[in-house]
Amino acid sequence: MAPRDAETDTDANANAIRRQIESDPYCATLGIELAELGAGTARTRLEITDDLTNFHGTPHGGAIYSLADAAFAAASNSDGETAVALETNVSYLDAVEVGTVLTATARETHDGGRTAEYAVVVADAAEETDDRVATFRGRVYKP
Repeated sequence: MAPRDAETDTDANANAIRRQIESDPYCATLGIELAELGAGTARTRLEITDDLTNFHGTPHGGAIYSLADAAFAAASNSDGETAVALETNVSYLDAVEVGTVLTATARETHDGGRTAEYAVVVADAAEETDDRVATFRGRVYKP
């Protein structure tokens, strides 16, 4: 039997981590998809539907928060080690219309060993500019 290639093991591990993140039932309920996953980074996407709006007809803050939180969770767990949220905050900057596809892009901004910090930008996926819909910051604990 041939020895396993280290690159094959790495790919298999990355695929297993991705499958675990993609199996999130809450994200599936809302329609949040994992678009990209890398070391300390992730991008999620969500199409805003009528079911995700508030009584003003704009996207519910909880849907925007959930999209950003899903990117944060994916990025902070991208290495396969458990990371749990310590604190988060979100700033809502703009509203979008039903039918808009939003992306949330998370990246690690600080690694303190047992804790780490992530910045997440939520934006209209179709925009060619840097117009942000929301910004999110989160810190995790790595037990």
